Amino acid sequence: MTALDTASDSLAAAQDRPSPPEARTIWGLDPVALHHRFWAAHGIQVVRQGEPSEIVDHAELYLLTDPRSLVLFRMASVIDVLNWLKPQVLFLRLHDRRERGYREKVITDGNNRFLRFQRLYDGSEDLRLARAVLTPERELARLWQASPDPLTGWRRLRRYTPRHERSTLSIEGSVFDRSVDREIATFLRNLTAAWNRPDSTIGRARAFEPRVWKDPQSIIDPEARFIGPVWVGAGRKIDGGTTIVGPAIIWDDPECRPPTEEIQWLTIEPHDITREAEVKDLTAVNRMFKRGFDIAFSLAVLMVTIWAYPIIMLAIWLDDGGPFFFTHRRESAGGREFGCIKFRSMRKNAEAQKAQLQSQNQADGPQFYMAKDPRLTKTGRFLRKYNLDELPQFINVLLGHMSVVGPRPSPRMENQYCPPWRDARLSVRPGITGLWQIHRTRRSGTDFQEWIKYDIEYVENRSWRLDFWIIWKTIILVFRKVSRS
Repeated sequence: MTALDTASDSLAAAQDRPSPPEARTIWGLDPVALHHRFWAAHGIQVVRQGEPSEIVDHAELYLLTDPRSLVLFRMASVIDVLNWLKPQVLFLRLHDRRERGYREKVITDGNNRFLRFQRLYDGSEDLRLARAVLTPERELARLWQASPDPLTGWRRLRRYTPRHERSTLSIEGSVFDRSVDREIATFLRNLTAAWNRPDSTIGRARAFEPRVWKDPQSIIDPEARFIGPVWVGAGRKIDGGTTIVGPAIIWDDPECRPPTEEIQWLTIEPHDITREAEVKDLTAVNRMFKRGFDIAFSLAVLMVTIWAYPIIMLAIWLDDGGPFFFTHRRESAGGREFGCIKFRSMRKNAEAQKAQLQSQNQADGPQFYMAKDPRLTKTGRFLRKYNLDELPQFINVLLGHMSVVGPRPSPRMENQYCPPWRDARLSVRPGITGLWQIHRTRRSGTDFQEWIKYDIEYVENRSWRLDFWIIWKTIILVFRKVSRS
């Protein structure tokens, strides 16, 4: 046996050494805490009975589960229901199709000769079909937490939620019994393989190399070799020549176990994109070139169109008085808010009227849209038709809030409807034009789907060629509108 094999075996033995699941931690967190951190990375707080944790008001959703279960499922499976039906309570039926955990015992005779294998199951068959709940309502999460048992919790949720505010969805997922060691081990393997950015909610997780995360108090020799995802805990030392095959967790040294850190809900970085959108980052040179292009293009447009500003402002004044501009809070890259400037196209009390017109909303997502919006002024309808109301946004581009090409700028409230989509679009500056603006069909029931699709498609494939093509298509669309009038 080589020294490399000996080192690998010793690390594997350290991982497999019998000990209670509660005694093991990675970055100061036990398996249950890791489960909570994983969902927190999606903006979701896990709430159970018998765990008197604070129900935070900064979570976007609450995942209500029984005290025994650890659950994993893809949020992409439930996004459509959450976005379109907007239920107060979404009951999830989780179908776990994996084979249940078992172990094999060798049966021998009196002379210690092999007779047969006996397969022993872990007794967790009742979790093959499990239930969980997603809700945006903090009070319902408190109601669930205060219930003495899951059955009472289900009944209370149904009793206090109107039928038309409830939805049920059956999806595939993985359900693990936290009381069974083998189930905990399987959960951790799945979690390590699926969670690409544990640093989003775990401050001690530091990237060592792709898919390898280490504690600041661990030491890894540069000659060590990792295959697959590996997490290395505090106080551990990985020598040169060692090979570790993941998914694997090298637990904290009990003598160096760090304290458990609180989840910082207000500073969670949007890293996990459930749809597997790979944010295509630009090099520093390309970013500088894109920014330079944005400035040059915006200055050119402002110089060509500045003569129209007094005419548009006069038309707005004669139609509905001042002010001439409307500023709305939107989110830029990284979630930074800015005032998005437009020529005012609606009446002064448009925001108050919006609540009264909500039942007539023709959009299928979080945005509001009416083909014949009564809030528009005569001048505003003209400005909207030819996109002239968006001319002042080139000032936002000069200020660095926006880019010429990118996802449509949206307010924080709209971005919260779909965390994976939000995480992708907030990785870049929003744009005056983009894929969604030139491809949208306005077909009933598909507008929000198209919005998500084209925003993520742009983030995954952005390039100079794509930007120039989008600008060219936008110019053609504008001239078509002018020629048809």
